[in-house]
Amino acid sequence: MFGIPGKQAVTITPAAAKQIARLMARDGRQGLRIGVKKGGCAGMEYTMDYVSEVNPLDEVVEQDGARVLIAPMAQMFLIGTEIDYETTLLESKFTFRNPNVAEACGCGESIKFKDQPAA
Repeated sequence: MFGIPGKQAVTITPAAAKQIARLMARDGRQGLRIGVKKGGCAGMEYTMDYVSEVNPLDEVVEQDGARVLIAPMAQMFLIGTEIDYETTLLESKFTFRNPNVAEACGCGESIKFKDQPAA
């Protein structure tokens, strides 16, 4: 929908692809759908849901057995994002390196996007 011909909308690190593929196989899911919604102290939050069915309007990115589906309303906010999976002594989590983010809250759970040019 908002993609650049010949270029994936998002990139997935090998660690994230491994984790997504593992969870897809374990639960018999078709992919991980990512999106954005209003919320949090900075204004927007990422959403992540494993899905059993691909929406034909989703942007689909596949890599090493992992399938990421980008919800239609989130595509313009996620173009150029790198999805990673990080493990520390205290936690394991997916992280997003998104060039469209202007700022994030202190807890790291919500974001504010750069102003989008008027169409």
